[in-house]
Amino acid sequence: MKLLKKALAVSMASAMVFAVAGCGSNDKPTDNPSDPGTAEVANKDKPLVWFNRQPSSSATGELDMNALNFNKDTYYVGFDANQGAELQGTMVMDYIEKNINTIDRNGDGIIGYVLAIGDIGHNDSIARTRGVRKALGTAVDKDGNVNSDPIGTNTEGTTAIVQDGTLEINGKTYIVRELASQEMKNSAGATWDAATAGNAIGTWASSFGDQIDIVVSNNDGMGMSMFNAWSKDNKVATFGYDANSDAVAAIAEGYGGTISQHADVQAYLTLRVLRNALDGVDIDTGIGTADDAGNVLSADVFKYNADERSYYALNVAVTADNYKDFMDSTMVYAPVSNQLDEAAHPTKNVWLNIYNSADNFLGSTYQPLLQKYDKLLNLKVEYIGGDGQTESNITNRLGNPSQFDAFAINMVKTDNAASYTSLLNQ
Repeated sequence: MKLLKKALAVSMASAMVFAVAGCGSNDKPTDNPSDPGTAEVANKDKPLVWFNRQPSSSATGELDMNALNFNKDTYYVGFDANQGAELQGTMVMDYIEKNINTIDRNGDGIIGYVLAIGDIGHNDSIARTRGVRKALGTAVDKDGNVNSDPIGTNTEGTTAIVQDGTLEINGKTYIVRELASQEMKNSAGATWDAATAGNAIGTWASSFGDQIDIVVSNNDGMGMSMFNAWSKDNKVATFGYDANSDAVAAIAEGYGGTISQHADVQAYLTLRVLRNALDGVDIDTGIGTADDAGNVLSADVFKYNADERSYYALNVAVTADNYKDFMDSTMVYAPVSNQLDEAAHPTKNVWLNIYNSADNFLGSTYQPLLQKYDKLLNLKVEYIGGDGQTESNITNRLGNPSQFDAFAINMVKTDNAASYTSLLNQ
């Protein structure tokens, strides 16, 4: 009887410790002392990671902190959009300066560029548009930020959305002009649409082709569509973003360059934060602190913003100087490629969606990386591909969230986090 009473006392004490520990702040990553295998967890309390599309207002860019603080095990994983945008703009400007003697195709003293915009309401797209305009001197202020609106056509330099930049090299002054830009949205409403970009460059080229000296795109999917449709044959450098394998390989054929957003690090972080929450360990495990298999990331490839509960991978410019190092975009990052012991990290079920099954970057680079990391982290992931147009095409396939231990969500629109959290709150 005394032994029974003692056991009960220890059990009650442990329960009290668990209850207190479960009331921690959401301000920074914390240990989760619960053992997820001992009790059923409500869907609203299961680990959740938003990735690639940060919950935010498409109108203002303001973060949706309700979504980012959905529960104590909610995080966002993406990349440093502003740092990457700066890199892309700098990459384009460096190319212009190095090739100033040959880049002005019609000799009019105007370095003309066209810009493919992915999604006017997407934070990453907005940042990239701003980064290019800022670097090239074509930026115009709007409400305290660089105006990221598309201009349509601007061959005469008369729009108020952008301005003509100036560039002085070797005693000669050149004008830098954004000749045209548009959001690449198809008739069904899908954004970042490569086919639309290919059609756009055809239209622009037929109207003012000899004025186009540079092609810039918010991503490689659209950039490669324009490159293959026109700029490759006309030897016009095209710059994209994402470092997709086909774009990196195309640098040998004249593609100007791209930006690696360290998809290998992002994909790892997307699943790692879930693994840590499911294991009830410090969220930094296997990230900034080595795990029991030796996986760890160095500080030069990612950063964590506690106020935003967000992990950001850092970007690298990929040009003719280093592209051979980036030929395989689906290779896992070596420092975090060690298999976890299944005895210590038992298999868990994860529901994960890609907003558009046809998205070039997510489909050809990100998901293949996820599928390699899920095995290393002992996660059984159900992958859902959306149509790129409506949240319901995705949410309708989350009919039984109770059969999953965690969720990874890639929204169609950054405003729509509630479409998913409402299902988990039921």
